[in-house]
Amino acid sequence: VYAVSDLHTDYRENLQWIVQLSTKLHQRDTLIVAGDVSDNLETFKDTMRLLKERFHRVFFVPGNHDLWCRGKENKHLDSLGKLRELNAICESLCIDTKPGKVCGVWIVPLLSWYHQAISFVRCTDYHACKWPDELKTPDIALAAYFDDLNSCNQQCLTEIRHSTERVITFSHFLPRPELCPEKRMLFYPNLPKVIGSDFLERRLRSIHGSSGNSGALHVFGHTHFSWDATVHGIRYLQAPLAYPRERRRRVYGGECWLPLCICDSEGTLLPRPMPCYWSDYYRLNKRDPDNVVLAPWVADLY
Repeated sequence: VYAVSDLHTDYRENLQWIVQLSTKLHQRDTLIVAGDVSDNLETFKDTMRLLKERFHRVFFVPGNHDLWCRGKENKHLDSLGKLRELNAICESLCIDTKPGKVCGVWIVPLLSWYHQAISFVRCTDYHACKWPDELKTPDIALAAYFDDLNSCNQQCLTEIRHSTERVITFSHFLPRPELCPEKRMLFYPNLPKVIGSDFLERRLRSIHGSSGNSGALHVFGHTHFSWDATVHGIRYLQAPLAYPRERRRRVYGGECWLPLCICDSEGTLLPRPMPCYWSDYYRLNKRDPDNVVLAPWVADLY
């Protein structure tokens, strides 16, 4: 089982990265795509078709960019209509958007959205996404709505909870704030306001167990930070392709080790931890909410 997130194939370099993936190497493998493929429906369809030609099975959950409603092809859609279009495309390509089992390993897509910061309007999502009025307030309405969409898989999730087989869950958004650097570390300091959902954390722990277990793994995306950390018994991993400019300056990660093999044919998980700059940093340094001084590498550019 392989994983990748944040493909952003609206960038020609990123689409070319997919085109250059072997058409033979992964014919028996499964790929998890943890959201943010493209906001253009045709580009999304082309990308997913290319991935399905290269992998035996592909699992997908949408990210925020996938639900943007911009351009002529989206003028008659709102973001919920866009979600239905994405699901229809995936169904036509035989791409999995619901839980499924692959050689004794359960793969569980979890739909989610972040808790909104109503006062923060500079994020593109607030302009590019179009929601029904009833989902615009309160600030948890969208997060609750998307979490509830997972309930249609309740029978399958109940079976998974009682299963002795390995379970890999995945989402686009973050289940925990500890999976993002502190605000003072960020060039985009408002990022923590638009990253995650408490509903998502509760949902995945209802599957892996409240205390997790030695084999529990959750894959996520969205923040474009390569990450590998274990928190309260669950291993959280992000393997983003991200934007070309980010990939060029990243310390660890990028196309040199993507897509990332997270589980081998014996069901053994990737050895931990992966060398990821920020999760390595927080293994050695405690978070300090009282420290409001900009990190030196951030301060130097202000």
